[in-house]
Amino acid sequence: MPLANVLVTGGAGFIGSHLVDALVDKGHAVTVLDNLTPQVHPEKPGYLNSDAAYRFADVRDKGVLKELLANTEIVYHLAAAVGVGQSMYQVEDYVGANTMATATFLQTLLETKRDLRRVVVASSMSIYGEGSYRCPHCGPVDPGIRTEEALKRHSWEPKCPSCGKEIDSIPTAESKPLAPTSIYAITKRDQEEMCLTVGRAYGVPTVALRFFNVYGPRQQLSNPYTGVCAIFQSRIQNGRPPILFEDGSQTRDFVSVHDIVQALLLASERREAAYSAINVGTGRPTSIREVADLLLRLYGKSLPLQIENTYRAGDVRHCYADISRAEKLLGYKPRVPLEEGLRAFIEWSRAHPAEDHLEEAHKELSSRGLVGG
Repeated sequence: MPLANVLVTGGAGFIGSHLVDALVDKGHAVTVLDNLTPQVHPEKPGYLNSDAAYRFADVRDKGVLKELLANTEIVYHLAAAVGVGQSMYQVEDYVGANTMATATFLQTLLETKRDLRRVVVASSMSIYGEGSYRCPHCGPVDPGIRTEEALKRHSWEPKCPSCGKEIDSIPTAESKPLAPTSIYAITKRDQEEMCLTVGRAYGVPTVALRFFNVYGPRQQLSNPYTGVCAIFQSRIQNGRPPILFEDGSQTRDFVSVHDIVQALLLASERREAAYSAINVGTGRPTSIREVADLLLRLYGKSLPLQIENTYRAGDVRHCYADISRAEKLLGYKPRVPLEEGLRAFIEWSRAHPAEDHLEEAHKELSSRGLVGG
């Protein structure tokens, strides 16, 4: 890819900062727009790349956006409020930070700069809701959202809607109908669909990357609404057992931030990817319990797992990526095995003491009726 002036919204964050490093290393002129949200950034991060330019302002500030877009050729739109549970009681905040901020970004783009070489927007696996399933008797099926009645019985696994038998989780492809189960997921779908729709209408090549469960260095360990790998680490660091909802056998696709950056770079380089939504994961399911056990082993801790047998509103049972589209359109191949990636994450975390706020967050969700047992 020829060198370019690149704008990264949310570029001071976990994923964004790694992307900025990679872009700078390639020789691009990089500008970051980030509002340094206190929940994510209690203080200004020490890892910010000194070879990038920074504007600490909100994406909804049209004056700043117009100024930054004027000389921009490629935009990575990563700015978003993140947190499934919290989004269910901070609805206005999440819609404002994600949906409305993206509307402002797109409106400003249309008024300022329509000749961008590429827009890449961060989407999320959460927009799928439940992942894909196959019934041994009926073939591919969509079990829908698990019922409150089934969850109260601790009947965690979805059943075939036709024959009622147990079904198998299979890789989730981009063709699966979207069925978000949280406000956060709805806003991520909004971000993706708005960017792709405007891009197609105005001929701005746009790519939406649907990130699966991202982990790695710089993830905010003290934020109880971040990814489960970071939450488990903050518990273990503080000598407390990892807390697992349901029975811990639910599965996700855990992907290293370094593989996410690989996909982000490819998304701005590959012509074939324009106007597509693309999964970015590993294609491998891992249970939440396996992750907790692996972290304890890598830390050398013998803490017992705290399996709650409770459930949270909006949680799904199984979802992992079909990455064949990413392989075809991007030339993407995941490179970081889970154990290797978690070992590097732990190495980084040892120099970054974490405060464990999970139980406070759990009480907040429970008080609002968002946790059941």
